[in-house]
Amino acid sequence: MTQKMTENTIDITVNGAHRPVTVESTLLELVADLTGKNLVASGDPADGSRLGVAAAVDGTVIPRGGWAAHELLPGQTVDIVTAVQGG
Repeated sequence: MTQKMTENTIDITVNGAHRPVTVESTLLELVADLTGKNLVASGDPADGSRLGVAAAVDGTVIPRGGWAAHELLPGQTVDIVTAVQGG
């Protein structure tokens, strides 16, 4: 499905794919959307479960506690990495 840009959206790249997000979206909101989890300001799931996700913006890892304050900007590249068990 192709999403159209509007004056209320910006274009970022998430895990190699272009994605429009709402202007003033935060990294916390993006991670919540991608994981389908309701996240609190600390970046932890509201239900107390484990998230197992790390996020980097333009190659810099953003600590989970900083996701809520990190506003996404046009053209940024976001990498979301999920921890996998095993060896």
